[in-house]
Amino acid sequence: MASTDTTATKNGGDLAGLGAGLDALETVQTGRTPVRTVLVQKVVPPVTAIVLVVAVWQALISFHVVDDPSKLPAPGDVWNEVENAWLQGTLIDYIWTSVSRGLLGFLLALSIGTPLGLLVARVRFVRAAIGPILSGLQSLPSVAWVPPAVIWLGLNNQMMYAVILLGAVPSIANGLVSGVDQVPPLFLRAGRTMGATGLKGTWHIVMPAALPGYLAGLKQGWAFSWRSLMAAEIIASSPELGVGLGQLLENGRNTSSMSMVFLAILLILVVGIAIDLLIFSPLERRVLRSRGLLVRS
Repeated sequence: MASTDTTATKNGGDLAGLGAGLDALETVQTGRTPVRTVLVQKVVPPVTAIVLVVAVWQALISFHVVDDPSKLPAPGDVWNEVENAWLQGTLIDYIWTSVSRGLLGFLLALSIGTPLGLLVARVRFVRAAIGPILSGLQSLPSVAWVPPAVIWLGLNNQMMYAVILLGAVPSIANGLVSGVDQVPPLFLRAGRTMGATGLKGTWHIVMPAALPGYLAGLKQGWAFSWRSLMAAEIIASSPELGVGLGQLLENGRNTSSMSMVFLAILLILVVGIAIDLLIFSPLERRVLRSRGLLVRS
């Protein structure tokens, strides 16, 4: 009897030790990342890439690989264009005109694309009727919507928002549909068992489970919003619309100023990167961290 008790005690101790070991392995280290590590991993690589690009760019000018400044301006000429726009007080206006339109148009697309995506994902008849149309609209170049939007609405901000919506809504809706399709059926059955049906099940079960796919759709939707807006600003010009980044690009082409063209291109690129780093990357890290897929940010 004593031997049996001893064996049971030993087995219990072994199981407890094994459980403790597994817990230790699964424990996520959430210590604060040192500043030096952050600089090395996240700041140094992009800065190095930028320096290399500018160095190659300057080398093409210095070694006369490209002698025509009307085709490739020197980095210094583009920087002078930045300084002139800053001193004239127009640099921030260029950026804000486009960014404010882009963000507002994206929010409108989000408010339309989200319920549309849920409807397509959850109702078979709607998916059969609208699903192929959404996929076709997503593959249609955004610039194709500019001429009809101008004819329908005229040269105004409503035309800009219409082009953004037509470009972004299909991406957001399809992203959400893809996320919902990847929700394990077990989650849905468990939700119904606990009484989470209808809107309650959609809010508490479907949307959280579909969040990674939905977030990917949002990122793509913003990309389409930004591209659609640039296309609209390049083609449609009017004093009432102001000068955004797309119009700045077109002004550089009309005046044959490659330094202005490069300034517009760089600003468009910087805004796109900034939105991703400030909004979508933190959201993505938060989602991954909540699912145990990211240890440190």
